[in-house]
Amino acid sequence: MTEQVKAKIVLEDGRCFEGVSFGASGETFGEVVFNTSLAGYQEILTDPSYKGQIVTMTYPLIGNYGINYEDMESRKPFVEGFIVKENSRIASNWRSQKTLADYLKENNIVAIEGVDTRALTRHIRLKGSMKAVISTKDLDEKNLLKKVKKAPGLVGRDLVKEVTAGKLIPWNEKGKYRVIVLDCGVKYNILRILAEKDCEVIVVPADTKAEDILQKSPDGVMLSNGPGDPEGVPYVVENVKKIIGKVPIFGICLGHQMLGLAFGGRTYKLKFGHHGGNHPVKDLKTGRVFITVQNHNFCVDVKKLSKSDIEPTHINLNDNTLEGMRHKRLDVFSVQFHPEYAPGPRDSKYLFDDFIKMMEKRRAKKK
Repeated sequence: MTEQVKAKIVLEDGRCFEGVSFGASGETFGEVVFNTSLAGYQEILTDPSYKGQIVTMTYPLIGNYGINYEDMESRKPFVEGFIVKENSRIASNWRSQKTLADYLKENNIVAIEGVDTRALTRHIRLKGSMKAVISTKDLDEKNLLKKVKKAPGLVGRDLVKEVTAGKLIPWNEKGKYRVIVLDCGVKYNILRILAEKDCEVIVVPADTKAEDILQKSPDGVMLSNGPGDPEGVPYVVENVKKIIGKVPIFGICLGHQMLGLAFGGRTYKLKFGHHGGNHPVKDLKTGRVFITVQNHNFCVDVKKLSKSDIEPTHINLNDNTLEGMRHKRLDVFSVQFHPEYAPGPRDSKYLFDDFIKMMEKRRAKKK
């Protein structure tokens, strides 16, 4: 039996949790958050929106179906660290290609198990998300606390530059509609669904100029999800302003927040964010309630938006925060949650059809 290596988590407020290492050895820093999903850990690990964050899984047993490369949501895992109650040594699934522990070690992700994740989650809910460290090499709590206090936080930080594609990437070669995806940390399932909807999908880096995007004659522009503080990427917001009104726009998560800023609104940081696959969201037009996938720490302040042109379309039933909006005159809409799921419920996939209808309408006007 492999000898267990002790590990510690120290939070910014001095709270400490102990466990044993099951990933890479070393030390990692990030803002610690909790995710309430029951499954889908490999999609969570590879979601670029988690850059800068240490993820705690609230479900107690993680890793039981292993890892496969078909369900990845990006080119590699982007979490800063991973915390679980129990890591399954057995990966029992016909699609499994390796264990979770092996995958984390291969990708240099520090992970800890044996942690009282209920106590940690409750602490975050009461005190709010905060910076933390996981260490397998320095177990001195006072030393670790000093290091945490010096570590960078999320507010005002540009994490998009660390996850965006470095060059233009054609996702597929043909389709009825040409969609340019501004990659701020896009999940692959957004691209898969657009291709499934008969779209030619072209992924461009987050710092691509508006003029270069429009020069490619898109039928629509997708503003993707991504990590961190939307106010930390003003160059993206400025380019979004120049695209508004030129082509249909659909924003998801960080894309939604960037639209909020582009329309003159403000964003603010939530106490502990929304992370998981069980968040109820109400469609204000139909009254229907959808269970949604969410992963964000920042939110658009609906009170700061221009009331004459922007209207809310969805709200979160847990805390009444803004979950969707649209422009009254222009073909622009966005949602804070993830309609592409992966992992999670597929209740809100219909929003991709709404985007297609916008592009169809624009095509018809041009004829």
